[in-house]
Amino acid sequence: MPASRPLPFSKVQGLGNDFVVVDLRAGRADGATAAAIQDPATVRAVCDRHFGVGADGVLAILPGEQGDARMRVLNADGSEAEMCGNGIRCVAKVLYESDGSLRRSPLRIDTGAGLLACEMSTSAAGGVDSVAVQMGKPRFSRSEIPMSPGGASRAIRTPIEVDGHQFLFTAVSMGNPHAVIFVDDSEVDLRALAAQYGPTLECSPVFPKRTNVEFARVKSDGEIDLVVWERGCAITLACGTGACATVAAGVVEERVKPGREITVNLPGGALFITVADDLSGVRMRGPATTVFSAELDLGRLTTV
Repeated sequence: MPASRPLPFSKVQGLGNDFVVVDLRAGRADGATAAAIQDPATVRAVCDRHFGVGADGVLAILPGEQGDARMRVLNADGSEAEMCGNGIRCVAKVLYESDGSLRRSPLRIDTGAGLLACEMSTSAAGGVDSVAVQMGKPRFSRSEIPMSPGGASRAIRTPIEVDGHQFLFTAVSMGNPHAVIFVDDSEVDLRALAAQYGPTLECSPVFPKRTNVEFARVKSDGEIDLVVWERGCAITLACGTGACATVAAGVVEERVKPGREITVNLPGGALFITVADDLSGVRMRGPATTVFSAELDLGRLTTV
């Protein structure tokens, strides 16, 4: 796919959930290049870990509609997600460190889940170490997830059968859909469950826009162990919206208490999640790290 000039990008990760971040605001990329990098076939090629850069997705920084910038989330399979919790921390870091006019905190970023405020924690050298994001209100009604059938009722500990096995899930929207399954048996391997049942649950007809699937366990110390099958990505090392949805589900299932910061342990590390006492909002805190920055010649990619 030809491009008129190489496209600068940063490879950024949050707890191993890694992204190719491209700034497509005015003056930073020409129109043809900006359109090409957002094409589903190009996204798949860029995210390929053998023939491309390798990533869980492409994050496009676009002009803000209400905020300082807008984030578009393109999954590794070329599909678009409404929101990405680890991704917004990565985008906030790139904006803060690369654009002098945005070297402030908080930054406000437009997303498919609304306008979100990102508070930066910086090192002595001035770089961003971690970002705390006000992730908005968790939503529980079937129509807001969305689910089929819809309606105002909630899906709390709702049974679902897949491949002869029945699970109880709680559905939460953090701007994108989640089906949270708590596993009480301490001997069960959460990752094995995600690998075996995640693909089918993601595409269940109960979820017309597909869903992220969380397999979680509340530990005796109040922390949560979590493995997420991400819609459009498969198992990832971390999922920010998944961690938020899991704590919110834990609150409504009365497994954890609201108003306190809960440590969520993912394969790539820990996120720290606080659900408001009245369920009016969720705060996520976690790291963002730049792996490298380079330029990408889209014309050299093999697209499928």
